[in-house]
Amino acid sequence: MTSRVLVPLVAAVLALGGCGRRAAEPARPEPTVQGSSVSLPAPSPQLESLSTEPAKPAKPSALQLNGRLAWDDDATVRVYSAFGGRVSRIAVQIGQRVHRGDVLAELASPDYGQAQADAHSAASALRLAERTTARAQDLYEHGAASRRDLDAAEADLDRARAERERTLARLTAYGEKEGAAVTAPLFTITDPTRLWVVLDVSEHDAPELRAGEPCVIRAHMQEDGAFPGSIATVSESLDPTTRTVKARATVANTDRRLRAEMLVTVEIAADDSKTVQEVPARAVFLDGEKHYVFVAQGNGRFERKAVEIGAERGGRLQIRDGLVDGATVVTDGALLLEKIYRDGAGS
Repeated sequence: MTSRVLVPLVAAVLALGGCGRRAAEPARPEPTVQGSSVSLPAPSPQLESLSTEPAKPAKPSALQLNGRLAWDDDATVRVYSAFGGRVSRIAVQIGQRVHRGDVLAELASPDYGQAQADAHSAASALRLAERTTARAQDLYEHGAASRRDLDAAEADLDRARAERERTLARLTAYGEKEGAAVTAPLFTITDPTRLWVVLDVSEHDAPELRAGEPCVIRAHMQEDGAFPGSIATVSESLDPTTRTVKARATVANTDRRLRAEMLVTVEIAADDSKTVQEVPARAVFLDGEKHYVFVAQGNGRFERKAVEIGAERGGRLQIRDGLVDGATVVTDGALLLEKIYRDGAGS
C-alpha cells in the first residue's frame, strides 16, 4: 500500500521541478530611447509590426487656401447720417445702381432743423447790421450822426458776422459733433466688379505667399469657373486668437458671377524649380503644433524627425522640409514608436 501511494507523489514533485526550470528562461530585451531615437532589439515583437517605405521626390503641388469674398474697401463707401433723427423715406433699393448726387434717403431731425433756423436767423441779423452800419456811415459823413453812433453800429456788425460764422460752422460740422448717436451706416455703396478675398493662412503656408503673385480663385458653388486674381497683402504678424496669418487677394468680377461673402478656394502655383519629398500620409503624425515622422536608421533604430508638410493627394503627403532624398520612413507603426518614445522620454 505504501509503495502505491509514493509513486504519484514523486511524479508530482518532478512536474513542479519542470515548471520551475521553464520560469527561469531569460526575459526578452526591452526597447530603448536615447535622445530622439528609438531602438528595438532584433527579437522584439514590435519590430515585426513595423512597415517602412522610402520617400520619393516629386514636384510641389499648387498651394490651396480657403477664403471668403468681401467688398473691396478701396471702392466702398459707407454712408452715415450726419445728425440724429428719423428716416422718413428711403429712395433706393438694395442692389440698385446709384450715381453721384442721387438722393438716397430723407431724414427728419429736430436738432438739424434748429441748427438751420439758427443759421438763417444769423444771416438775417447780419444783413440788418450791414444796412444799419451803412446808414450810420452815411449820416456820419453828412454830419447827421455822431461818431459814437457809427462805432456802435460797426460793433453790432462785428457781432452779427461772428454769430453767422458760428452757426455756419455748426451746420457744416454737424455730423462730426452731434451725429454720434448714429452708429451704423445707412447705406453701403460699392463697386461690385471689384472684390477682395480674405484669407487666414496657417504658419507653414504663409512663407509661400508673396504680395503681387498671381492666383486663381474658385467659388465653391461654381466649380466650373476660375477667376484670375492677385495676392495684395500678407500680414507681418500672427493673429493671436486663430494663430493664422491674415492675407488678402483681389479679383475682378466684371461679369458679376461672384458675390460678397461667398466661400472660395485660392490656388497659388508652385515653384517648378523646387523638389519635395512625398511619403504616405499615414507616416506623418501630429504632436502639438508640429508634424513628425520616424526615419529608419538601420539595426532597429528609428529617428524621430520634425517635418514641414505640404499638399496631400491620393493618400500621399508632400514634405517640404525635414527629409533628405530617399529617406526611409515608418508607414505602419509610427504611433507605436511614438508611444515608446514618450514612455522612454518620460522615464
